[in-house]
Amino acid sequence: MNNDAGYPFPPDDGTHALSLVAYGERRWPAAMHGLEPLTMSPYQAGWRLRVVPSIGHVPVREVTRRVVNRALHCWIADECGLSTVKNSLAVLVRVLEQAVRDGALDANPARVAGWQQEFQRAQRERAAPRALALPDVRTLDRLAASLVERSADGYQGWGDAVRFAAWTGTRFSEVSGLRAQDIDVSTWTWHVQRFTVSEPDGPGERACRGRHQRVVPLRPAVRDLAAARLEAVRHTPQARLFTGPDGSRFTAAVLRDSTRWDDVVTELGHEYLRRQDLRHTGLTWMADAGLPLPLLCGAVGRPLEDARRYLPPDRNHREPPAGQAPAPTPGGGRSLFPPRPRG
Repeated sequence: MNNDAGYPFPPDDGTHALSLVAYGERRWPAAMHGLEPLTMSPYQAGWRLRVVPSIGHVPVREVTRRVVNRALHCWIADECGLSTVKNSLAVLVRVLEQAVRDGALDANPARVAGWQQEFQRAQRERAAPRALALPDVRTLDRLAASLVERSADGYQGWGDAVRFAAWTGTRFSEVSGLRAQDIDVSTWTWHVQRFTVSEPDGPGERACRGRHQRVVPLRPAVRDLAAARLEAVRHTPQARLFTGPDGSRFTAAVLRDSTRWDDVVTELGHEYLRRQDLRHTGLTWMADAGLPLPLLCGAVGRPLEDARRYLPPDRNHREPPAGQAPAPTPGGGRSLFPPRPRG
């Protein structure tokens, strides 16, 4: 029996039990049948760079609408462009459509609607990221304590990871990849060099590239936490400062499921707060503390105009254009967080 692309359905040889990435590789020619060569390149990039790292490890039979929606939200939160998200979703639709023809799925869960509105909402939020910041330290501590309380084993490490991510304006994947050697205690800066991703065999690690490899200053409020973690691992260079309860890497999804994140933020009145949104808290607090704009731009890892959006309105008007004021050098005897200018 042949499918509508002219390819025979595979026999019941365990194909349907494969992970999504393995199934996609095996049935790629059938799924991409009839696709124009010009379209193939962005589809391949979307599959390799977004679909596989996000949900490639999920068995094809277990890919549901909820799984696809989570992947979509992650791509949008990672600030992928509209065409990038479209191509990534389109190639996923094709592969899962083949799974439907092969009988592995009853319906295609990647045929979702309304994600464009979510993309537009994210664009609006990026235009005003200060609106996503937690209001104060007490609110952050309450969030961290609630997440620990709701976790099955009351693991305090989840609370430490949440506080550290919020204070440094980074993602949980980057906190998970942090090693002792990445922190320079002479200047109290963190050289972000790697992050944790989900892979078929479990959490893996990748090196940061481009804007993701950056230097983040550690504010005085978070230095005690960093120092305690360094002391706990005896400053062993390769030791991880933040891990899951079993001492291994963790992903944002693992933290979410272990702490019942979605329930906790809703109960606390922060239903808008997605896991990666904690970076807006840290960057807003850095800007309010007077971190010079060039250093803030480096911590954000985005162009100067994106960093300016974190400045409070009064400081935004006073901040000199780029290039007119020299940036203080970490470790050069000048504070990374000078007093805010007056009047």
